[in-house]
Amino acid sequence: MFAIVETGGKQYQMEEGKYLKVELLDGEKDSKVVFDKVVMIANGKKSKVGQPYVKGASVEGTILGHDKEKKVLVYKQRPKKGYRKLQGHRQGFTKVMITKVRTTAQKKAAATTEEA
Repeated sequence: MFAIVETGGKQYQMEEGKYLKVELLDGEKDSKVVFDKVVMIANGKKSKVGQPYVKGASVEGTILGHDKEKKVLVYKQRPKKGYRKLQGHRQGFTKVMITKVRTTAQKKAAATTEEA
């Protein structure tokens, strides 16, 4: 089973037990994070597509750490004007391990067991 989740303006395919680099998130190392903007859930031949999001579905994960990508060099030049500019950029990211993909039915079942 996998889910497609929107976070940081991008969409990622998430499966249980997989590691993923997502846009920089707030939170400390080893803390839990919940992605609730689930665009689609697929379970074998069954799939559920949200409009825009699947109601009640969520993906849980654990933050493994924060880091930066490799440096990207941006070079600008205007010919015959003597203008040159070199600038570097390192985009931050958060490494996350996906622990659980919850569908709407699983979320309801978990809520009823917590109440009892």
